[in-house]
Amino acid sequence: MTRFLALRVGRALLTLFLCVSGVFIALRAAGDPADIMLSMDTPPDVREYYRDLWGLNQPLWEQYLRYLFSVVRGDFGLSFADERPAFTAVVEALPKTALLGFSALFLALVIGLPLGILAAIRHNSVIDRLAMASAVFGYAIPVFFLGILLILLFALKLRVLPSAGSDSLVHLILPTVTLGLPLAGRLARFARTATLEVLGKPFIRAARGRGVLPLAVILRHALPNASVPLLMFLGIEIGNILAGAAVTETIFAWPGLGRLVVDAVATRDLPVVQACIVTVTLIMVVSNLLVDVLHILIDPRLGGFRGAQGAHA
Repeated sequence: MTRFLALRVGRALLTLFLCVSGVFIALRAAGDPADIMLSMDTPPDVREYYRDLWGLNQPLWEQYLRYLFSVVRGDFGLSFADERPAFTAVVEALPKTALLGFSALFLALVIGLPLGILAAIRHNSVIDRLAMASAVFGYAIPVFFLGILLILLFALKLRVLPSAGSDSLVHLILPTVTLGLPLAGRLARFARTATLEVLGKPFIRAARGRGVLPLAVILRHALPNASVPLLMFLGIEIGNILAGAAVTETIFAWPGLGRLVVDAVATRDLPVVQACIVTVTLIMVVSNLLVDVLHILIDPRLGGFRGAQGAHA
């Protein structure tokens, strides 16, 4: 188990390093930030002053090394737009994204998980077909289209919900539905597949043969075993939630991390973009690492098997 966790931590650190390096190279290769932040009629001496202030006159390798050491210290530099610490902007926006993400995840669990389990229990029935048709519809509809549709219906037509802002929990409803429904569709399909796979195992047939009640078979035998792939699925979906949040927050003017990175990219505010992407990557890496740990706790054979396999190699 220790060897397995060490391998996972090593992969997580390597992933984070590659992401940090890739972000630096991609943003520098996209163009000169001074051309975006400053007007065309800016005097050359003023332009050079800001290039020197932002560290853009240094060789690329020196910028990269300074950037790496700064990231390790948690220092992403000052925003080109308002000269405040870039990480401060991320910290201020992160709670809003966390609130939206957890709300969408809760909605997906409430809708998608029971729907998928019910479809598996009623396999090949009308309920199964209707449940999967609903899941496919929720999964296939684009987030931006769903968000605009909800604004047109509930904000402009019915006038029962606000279309933008974050002043109250009421403002959270439409963004949560926009982000949560596609996730609920994916979760329902995956939950159905995972539950069907477990229901076909010999120990389920043995439990039924012993006269165990159908509900007890599902709750005590099927769901605990189906939870392992479902847990891995949810760990991966953290990335989709964060990616969808960028679109959702932009549509509903929700002041979260997604909207912050979209605005920062539009203005070529490199420190803020780098801070946002590194933070998102760190969240994804940590969440997947926690999923791996929980996976071992649920199924201890995984760590022991892989550890023995690695030792044998």
